[in-house]
Amino acid sequence: MLHTDSLESLSLEGAWLTIGSFDGVHKGHQAILRRLVAGAHAQNAPAVALTFHPHPAVVLRHRTDPFYLTSPEQRARLLGEQGVDVVITHPFNQQVASRSARDFIRELKDHLGLRTLCVGPDFAMGHNREGNVAMLQRLGEEFDYSVSVIRPIRINREVVSSSRIRSAIRDGDVKTARQLLGRPYALDGAVAPGDGRGRRIGIPTANLDIWQEQLMPKAGVYACLARVGERMLRAVTNVGVRPTFNNPNAIAIPRAETHLLDYRGDLYGQRIELLFIDRLRDEQRFPDVASLIAQIQADIRRARRILRVKLSH
Repeated sequence: MLHTDSLESLSLEGAWLTIGSFDGVHKGHQAILRRLVAGAHAQNAPAVALTFHPHPAVVLRHRTDPFYLTSPEQRARLLGEQGVDVVITHPFNQQVASRSARDFIRELKDHLGLRTLCVGPDFAMGHNREGNVAMLQRLGEEFDYSVSVIRPIRINREVVSSSRIRSAIRDGDVKTARQLLGRPYALDGAVAPGDGRGRRIGIPTANLDIWQEQLMPKAGVYACLARVGERMLRAVTNVGVRPTFNNPNAIAIPRAETHLLDYRGDLYGQRIELLFIDRLRDEQRFPDVASLIAQIQADIRRARRILRVKLSH
């Protein structure tokens, strides 16, 4: 798979294209991608996904809270895993937002040789979202491409969407998020030096340097799988501010700390991908360290039961 941030650098012929934010690459996105890849490859044509960064909501609505489900790199990798041949992460700014749908289609025709555009029924592009499906079909007659409209995917009678997944993650409902994504929600980061408290109480943890713009699950303790290099390990992860140790009056930044079960070795500098399987409990303040240790041991036992089932399937 080719990943580029430059549409101008490409010169393709007969491309099948889909356009969207694709944050999360969830089951709804996957339905569009299946149609895109199958159609393109049946014609020996490239399957191309054009996405944007930053998210249009950041530019147009000045959104500043962490809300991304995937980083640009994660998203490109997931698109590639769906069979996409070329991923374009197009820079999004006010100039791009003000372009007409016609001008953008002309550029797509020039650089991709656009043959088929695959979109959902509510898709729109261009200035003020003028380029809805009806307009894109009319432009297709002018620029010689077709529009394939893919019906949305519903789970429990609701359309699968990135906003629905964000809501579940904010609630700590990682099981619903996993159902809508088609895989566990994931955080990825390098192991950064911590304060060593976990090691001193006999339960060492890895403190992850997570991309600050990615959405963190609701504060609490989770059963996770952890990918370390080629290994998949069981883990118990705390998301939050560690109230037992922190000053209750201080402003703390939530972070993810994970204890890898049955692992020995130095993790500093390595990358860990955490896959959130189930929520164990809320984060809470304990009266003393002994009470905290007892609860963590109980969390570990419960996580083993949950993750034994997960790994056995």
